[in-house]
Amino acid sequence: MKTILNIIWLVLCGFWMFLGYLAAGLVLCVTIIGIPFGVAAFRIGAYALWPFGRTAVDRPTAGAGSFIGNVLWVILAGWWLALGHVFTGIALFVTIIGIPLALANFKLIPLSLMPLGKEIVPTDQAFAQTRW
Repeated sequence: MKTILNIIWLVLCGFWMFLGYLAAGLVLCVTIIGIPFGVAAFRIGAYALWPFGRTAVDRPTAGAGSFIGNVLWVILAGWWLALGHVFTGIALFVTIIGIPLALANFKLIPLSLMPLGKEIVPTDQAFAQTRW
C-alpha cells in the first residue's frame, strides 16, 4: 500500500514539491553560510519525493544551533515551502482519493518550517525507538 500511495504522490505533487526543495537548496548553497540549509532542503526534498513509509523524528543531539538555524530557515525558505504544502494539500483534499495525500502534505508543513534538528527514518524504526 505504501508503494501505491508513493507512486500516486509522486505523480500528483511529490515531484513538484521536490523541485521546489531542489530550487531552494540550490539557492541556499550559493553561499558558504547557506550550505547547511541547502543540505537540509535536499534531505527534506528527498523525503517529499517519497514520503510514505518514512517519518521525521527529533534528533536528540540537536541543540541551540538548530533553533537559531530554524529561525533563519523560516525567513529564507521555510514559509515558501510550507505554503506549497498548504496549497497542494488543499487541492488534493478536493478528491476522495487525494485525502490521504493531502494529510501527508499537511504532515510535511512543520518539517518544512523547521527542518534542522530532525532526521528522516523508516516508520517502523521510529516506532521501535519510541516504544522502548
